[in-house]
Amino acid sequence: MDIVQLLFIFTLAAFLGLELIAKVPSQLHTPLMSGSNAISGITIVGALLAVTSGEGQAIHIIGFIAVVLATINVVGGYVVTDRMLAMFKKKGGK
Repeated sequence: MDIVQLLFIFTLAAFLGLELIAKVPSQLHTPLMSGSNAISGITIVGALLAVTSGEGQAIHIIGFIAVVLATINVVGGYVVTDRMLAMFKKKGGK
């Protein structure tokens, strides 16, 4: 795959993701966040494969950026999910 194809796939995925997220009702955000974390884990694996391939410096840079952004997404997703689940815990420790 050359850089143009990879950028096209990235752009298509970004627009598709924005459209899907915009149509999700607020009651489904916690389950969606859990699914998003799993998908981002797969993204990290793919990005690591792109970084380790010997295809050129541009691929290494885009792969590194993908690893960083997917890692931020996974960590942020777990933090948000934890905070949302904490809202349902009973107060007072009982």
